[in-house]
Amino acid sequence: MATHESHESPGSTAARRQMGRKLTQLRKSRNMRQDDVAAGMECSQAKLWRLETGKNSVQATSRDIRHLCEVYGASEEQTADLLALHAQTKIKGWWHDYSAVPNWFQLYVGLEEAAKSLREYHTELITGVLQTPGYATAVVRADASAASEEEVRQLVEVRLKRSNLLTRRVPAPPQFDVILNESVLRRPVGGPAVMAEQLRHLAELSELPNVTIRVLSFSAGMHPGALAAGSFVILDFYDPDEPTQVYCEALTGAAYLHKKKEAERHIWAFDGISDQALDPVASRELLIRTAKEHES
Repeated sequence: MATHESHESPGSTAARRQMGRKLTQLRKSRNMRQDDVAAGMECSQAKLWRLETGKNSVQATSRDIRHLCEVYGASEEQTADLLALHAQTKIKGWWHDYSAVPNWFQLYVGLEEAAKSLREYHTELITGVLQTPGYATAVVRADASAASEEEVRQLVEVRLKRSNLLTRRVPAPPQFDVILNESVLRRPVGGPAVMAEQLRHLAELSELPNVTIRVLSFSAGMHPGALAAGSFVILDFYDPDEPTQVYCEALTGAAYLHKKKEAERHIWAFDGISDQALDPVASRELLIRTAKEHES
């Protein structure tokens, strides 16, 4: 199921979800049903559901949050905590300035920036946060939905700005564990020169303390990740109450999976791929060797 969200900062992404969980816990602690609470607030049950599940599409005011706290008999401390979280949900993310970014992808950018660690497996393309300008431009130009030069410029710029995550100072950068199918290295996106530059860039990034890049070579044969039928990203967060999130992208949207069994299944697949992938040193050597092959 594709999720459509927009205009978030890393703070707002985490805060909105945390606020929703706390409101749900308060309601359930009073044995109250969503429809009864919604009727008392003179709003739709759908609005309350979106609020509790952390959807960005809901318009909730601080008065709404205070009213809910009164209905649930929340303490002054709980009320202050929820109002503070609500204020954080109003912070706009830097990607808000880029109108060309699809709504369904804006949620991912917020989750990516809020994550403590990301485990990624990619079968077709190098993930955006690791792309060079030349590679990113080639990928964006291949997408027919980027209809104008301005949209191309925006989408490339967003990919490049996402790379700031790799070396940011505050907060600490997330840990990236990226596995690339060998076919990603062999596919000449943008031409031989662009690919050679991109692969050398990956080799350099793999030297960062928070970045691990490994290659699943053709010789690995059948592997558990093949059962996932494509690329996926597993995101973990600093908040222990924030569930592990799995992101799977498609042409017209993305699936955001957070149920425990869904996450466990993808973790199983990633662990299986990890066991069969080359180690970081061998992967770096393959990246450099393949870059030379593109140049020859």
